[in-house]
Amino acid sequence: MVPPGGGRQIDLGPFGMALKATGEETGGVFSLLEAHEPPGFGPPLHIHHDAAEAFYVLEGEYVMFLDEREETCPAGSFVFIPAGMRHGFRVGDVPSRKLNLFFPAAMVGYFDELSAAIARGDAEQALDAIATRHAMEIVGPVPDSYV
Repeated sequence: MVPPGGGRQIDLGPFGMALKATGEETGGVFSLLEAHEPPGFGPPLHIHHDAAEAFYVLEGEYVMFLDEREETCPAGSFVFIPAGMRHGFRVGDVPSRKLNLFFPAAMVGYFDELSAAIARGDAEQALDAIATRHAMEIVGPVPDSYV
């Protein structure tokens, strides 16, 4: 049980995540993170080779990029992304919050490593290597707001 506002916080500079469930806690079935993100924020287009990902929008609005599709996702929207699908997102005009689920459990180590690289000031240089270690392939430009 994780109470509201609970979970280990991961500081990622322009955005933050709260770890709600790890692979160790779920027997490897899934991991769950809650993201708090500013307007206009988003990662580069990428592919997860080892896990499917799902988003549930809690507050605000996201524009999801799913292969060649673009979908606007207001609060209450759910998106499932199979492993191997190219995807990304941009936060709309207001701060937004969503749940990120990975099946099987994945990506917690990615966010921990990215947080450490941001703190050291070398995230831009380290991003590709961090992604590769976590079976993630970056396939689009890295927005200035990401690292």
